[in-house]
Amino acid sequence: MTPDNKSTTEAQYSVSPGLAKRLASLDLSLAFSSYQSGLLYLAGVKPDGGINIHQMAFPRPMGVHRHGAHGLSIAAGDQILHLQNVLDPDERMNSIFDAGFMPRQSEFTGHLDLHDLGIDADGRSIFVNTRYNCLATPDARHSFAEVWRPPFITAQVDEDRCHLNGLAMQDGTPRYVTAVSRSDTVDGWRDRRIDGGIIMDVQTNEIVCQGLSMPHSPRLHDGRLWVLNSGKGELGEVVFDDDGHGRFVPHVFCPGFARGLAIHGRFAFVGLSKPRYKRFEGLELDARLSQADSAPWCGIQVIDLTTKTCVDWLRIDGAVAELYDLELLPGHLCPLAIAPGTAEATSLITTAKAH
Repeated sequence: MTPDNKSTTEAQYSVSPGLAKRLASLDLSLAFSSYQSGLLYLAGVKPDGGINIHQMAFPRPMGVHRHGAHGLSIAAGDQILHLQNVLDPDERMNSIFDAGFMPRQSEFTGHLDLHDLGIDADGRSIFVNTRYNCLATPDARHSFAEVWRPPFITAQVDEDRCHLNGLAMQDGTPRYVTAVSRSDTVDGWRDRRIDGGIIMDVQTNEIVCQGLSMPHSPRLHDGRLWVLNSGKGELGEVVFDDDGHGRFVPHVFCPGFARGLAIHGRFAFVGLSKPRYKRFEGLELDARLSQADSAPWCGIQVIDLTTKTCVDWLRIDGAVAELYDLELLPGHLCPLAIAPGTAEATSLITTAKAH
């Protein structure tokens, strides 16, 4: 296993013996973000069969979204960065990398505590504006334009009231969001971390599931809504009744604060963080870890949804303890990403083919 840019952070990586073979069999690699380390990680398989972890510094990377044939977008600090893979299928960088995601556009928003990110059917960036309790899109003149706001939030105000965080897109449209609470007072969500979590249907303005503990990363897959009940370390799904109301059904306990979810076939890739800070303490996760005689993880677990077991994993120890989002890169086994302002970004010139 080879981590690129080793000096960027002191971290130790370990992987399950079968991870490289599984990624190769699925023909995909992983992209995951850590605002704590300020790095975007791309984990893939080298031509010789070993795991490669490429890491590149971005400003406070959070939401990661794969879209179109070549796009990879990142909610990064005060902007949304749009990268494009510039390699054709038969091309390689340094004889190793089969995808090179280069910066091509940036949308400046200012510091809005950007969380999950999507691209809609019109190509607009749709992001969770946690600081202003809404879904928003970049605006040509202003910091953002509000797209949707929970009806219990009574004003567009610079107060993180409910800690809106997760976004599930459906057919190029925002469909579901997660929030830590339905609070309508500044910082009110911190007192509701244990059981105040909700999932809302953006199209109907209805709360479709409640009683969760700090839910994150809602994702639609094969018509089913999956979510991470982070405060309890649970991966599960929302089962709906005929009236459109749902209940959370946990499937797997994961040993860490779960954030970042992507599903391919029957495999769920779950990001885990160590609950080190006050906003993570005092949750049921602590007791469940103690009962399992387990320490919390930072890394990624691959869960087989048919057997409800962890079949492969990537673990990070040392300086990095928190991840945020996770995305799959189908069709690419060994990718890299380049940040704006780096020597590689300014020196590598690619040209579109003439028509």
